[in-house]
Amino acid sequence: MPRWKTVGGTLLRVAAVWAVSTLTMLALAGILPDFSLKSGDGDSATQIAVTAASGAGAFGVLSALVWPLLVRALLLMPALVLGLLVFVLNGSMLLIALSVNPGGRGAAEPETAVVVAAVMSAASSATSTFLTVRDDGAYRRRLARLAVRRRRRLGEDGGSDEPPGTVFLQLDGVGHAVLREALRERENRPPVMPTVAGWLQSTHKVTPWRTDWSSQTGASQLGILHGSNEDVPAFRWYEKKTGEVMVSNRPTSAAVLQRRAAARARHDGLLTVDGASRGNLFTGGADQLALVLSVAARRGKHNRSRSGYFAYFADPANATRTAVSFLAEVVREICQSTRAKLRREAPRVKRGGLYPFIRAFATVVERDVVVTAVMGDILSGRTAIYADLVAYDEVAHHSGPRSRDARQVLARLDRSIALIAKVAEHAPRDYRVVLLSDHGQSPGETFAGAYGLRLEDLVRAGCGLPVSRRAGRTPSGAEAREAGRAALRRPEKPGVDGDGWCGGRETSADAGSGGSGGSGGSAGSAGSAGSAGDTAVSDPIVLASGNLGLISFPDVPGRMSREQIDARHPALLRTLADHPGVGFVLVRSEAHGAVVLGADGAEHRLDTGEVFGTSPLTVFGPGAESAVRRTAHFRNTPDIMVNSAYDPVRGTVHAFEEQIGSHGGLGGEQGHPFLLWPAGLTPPVAAGEELVGAERVHQVLRRWLEEADGPQVPEQEAVPAAVEVAAAEAPAALAAPAAPEASAAQAPAEAEVPAEPQPAKASDAARTARDSRWDGAPAAPFTVVSRVVPNKSR
Repeated sequence: MPRWKTVGGTLLRVAAVWAVSTLTMLALAGILPDFSLKSGDGDSATQIAVTAASGAGAFGVLSALVWPLLVRALLLMPALVLGLLVFVLNGSMLLIALSVNPGGRGAAEPETAVVVAAVMSAASSATSTFLTVRDDGAYRRRLARLAVRRRRRLGEDGGSDEPPGTVFLQLDGVGHAVLREALRERENRPPVMPTVAGWLQSTHKVTPWRTDWSSQTGASQLGILHGSNEDVPAFRWYEKKTGEVMVSNRPTSAAVLQRRAAARARHDGLLTVDGASRGNLFTGGADQLALVLSVAARRGKHNRSRSGYFAYFADPANATRTAVSFLAEVVREICQSTRAKLRREAPRVKRGGLYPFIRAFATVVERDVVVTAVMGDILSGRTAIYADLVAYDEVAHHSGPRSRDARQVLARLDRSIALIAKVAEHAPRDYRVVLLSDHGQSPGETFAGAYGLRLEDLVRAGCGLPVSRRAGRTPSGAEAREAGRAALRRPEKPGVDGDGWCGGRETSADAGSGGSGGSGGSAGSAGSAGSAGDTAVSDPIVLASGNLGLISFPDVPGRMSREQIDARHPALLRTLADHPGVGFVLVRSEAHGAVVLGADGAEHRLDTGEVFGTSPLTVFGPGAESAVRRTAHFRNTPDIMVNSAYDPVRGTVHAFEEQIGSHGGLGGEQGHPFLLWPAGLTPPVAAGEELVGAERVHQVLRRWLEEADGPQVPEQEAVPAAVEVAAAEAPAALAAPAAPEASAAQAPAEAEVPAEPQPAKASDAARTARDSRWDGAPAAPFTVVSRVVPNKSR
C-alpha cells in the first residue's frame, strides 16, 4: 500500500477518535452535575465545543505519551493496587488536560474526573478498534508486537538456525482455471488476487492436479493429510456392514475415516512432527489442533475443536473485528441474493433462511479464527502448518464458481494470504508458503431444476414405487454447516444429517425408531435403515454428493450385483442410464466385474476392457476410466453409483443437491484443483507428467518437508501378509474426552497437549486394507510416474 494511503488512514482514524472523545465529553458535561466545560460567566455553544475538543485532545496526547511511562514505572506494584491506581491516574490526567485548557474553562471534582476519564477511555478504545476492523496492517503489527514480547519473555533472541518451516494453505474449492482467471488483469483492472499474482510472477510456480472420482474435501483432504483415501467413494455413503451413513464432515464419521487412513498408510499423517492442523476435517497427525472436525465429537471442558473459537473471541479486539465483519457479510449476502432474484439470474437456488448466517460463519468467523491460528503458529515457529479456508467453496455452491460474489471472496482470501505472508516476516524462522486446493467446482443447473424431479424420484420410478407429485428440495451439503454445528456445540443428528439425503421413504421399522427423515419426508435415520432387513423388501437409500448419486438396498447384505438388481427391479438400471441428465451408471456384474452403463445400451466393462457402443466415460476425458475402476473395487461402494451428465462445451453438470456450483463426481473443473509452490522446491512431478490423485499429492508434500530437513513422517514396519487381527470399528472409541489444550488460535499460540487417537497397529492395517475391497483384489491404480529425486542441496 502507498505510504500516503497509510498516513492518510492513520490521520483519519485519529480525527475520528478525537471527535468521538469530544462528543463523549460534551455528553458527560450535560449529565454529571460536578463536571463543567464553561466558565462561571457562561459561554456560547461554540466556546463549549472548543473547550471539549481541547480537553479531549490534551487527554488523548497525555494518554499516548505519559501513560506508557507510568505503567512501566509502576509494574513492580501489586496487581490489585495497580488496578485501582489506574483509575486515579486516568482521572489525574483528565484534570491536567482541563487545567491546560485555554481560558481556564472546564472543571471537575476528583471523583467525577475518574468517572469521566474511564468513560472517555472506553469510548475512544471502542472507536479505534471499530475503525481498525479492516486494517490488516494494524492487526499484523499488533500480533508481531505480541510475538516479540513472548520471545523476550522466553529469553529468545529472535534468530534461529532451524530449517525453514512450511505453511500449506488450502483454498477450498478453487479450481485451477478459476485461479488462473483470478491472477490475470481484466479490462485494465488489477487481478482479483494481486498477492498470489505477484508470487506467480516472481517466486512461485503453479500446476493443476487431477482428483479421484470423488472430487470432494473428504476424500481429497484425507488423502493429502493421511496418505490414503481408500474406500471413500463419496462425500456421504451408506455402509451395509455397520448400517450407518458416513458423512465426511460429521465429526464421528471423520474420526473413523482418519483412523482407517492411518491404519492403511501405517503412519499418523503429514503433520506428525511439530505440525499444526487448522480448520480441517482431519488432524494430519498434528499435536496442535484448532477447529478440526475429526476431534469435534469429543466432549469435555477442554474440547479441542472449539477451543480455538473460545481463545480467539476472548480477545476483545478480535471479537469486535469479527462481529462487525460478520454482520456486514450477512447484509452483503441478503443484498446479493435479492439482486440475483430481481435480475432473474439463472441458474439460481434459494438462499434464504439461515443461509446468510452460514455463509457469514464460513467467510468471516471461520476464516478469521483459522488465519489467526496460522499466524500464531508462524510466530511460534512451528515446522509444518496446514489450514483450510472454506469461504470460496461455500459461496460458489450457491452463487456460482465465477459469480461476482465468488470473486469478492477470492479477493478477501488474497488479503488473508498477504496478511499471513507479512506476519511470516516477523517469525523466528523462515517460512515457505504453499497454496493448494482440494477440488474445483463445476457450474450447472441442478438436476431437479433441469428435469423437474430429484434423483430419488427417478430411482423410485425405476423401482415401480410411488413418486411424489411435487419434487422435493435437497438441502445443500456444504462443508461449513457441520463446522457451524460443532462451533455451537449442537449435537449430531442421528443418522443422516439431512444434507444430501434423497432417499427411501419411511418404513414401519423406521417409524418405530424415531428417525428423522431427509428432504421431502424421506427415509429414516441410518440406524433405522440398518434395521430395514426386518422387512421383506425395503425402499432404496438414495444419497447425493454433488453430481454423484449413490443408491443402496439396505435389506440385501453385501453389494448387489447387476443380475440381482435386474431380477428385483428390471427397469431400474435402464431408467437411470437412459435419462438425459445421467452421464453413466456403475454396477458390479457377477460375470464381468465392474460395468459402466450408458444411454442406448452402451456398456464399458472396466475389468476386461470390453466396450459395446460408445463408452459413456469418453466425454469425461482422460483418466475417467482409471478413476472409476479404482472406486468400483471399494468395499463400501454402493450397489449403484450415478454420475450426472456433463456438457464438455459449456463445462456444466447437474448437481443432485441444491447447488449451482458443485463437486463430488466427474465432469468439468471440479476434478482439476491446483498446487502452487515456491520455485526453490523440486517440481511435483517430472516434466510432461500429470499429478493424479490426493495420495500422490501427499507424497509430494512429504518430499518438500524432507527437502528442508524438516519432519520425516515415521512409518511403521511392513505388515506381514499372514497377520490378521480384527480392526476395531466402534466410533465411540474415538469420542473419548480429549486432553486439555492450550489454544493456538490466539497469537502468540501456546503449546497444546496432544490427544490424538492411538495410532493403528500394523496388524490392524492388514485387516483394514483387506476389508476395503469387495472382492479382495487390489484397486487398479492410476498411472505411476517416475518419482522426482529430492534436491537435498536446496
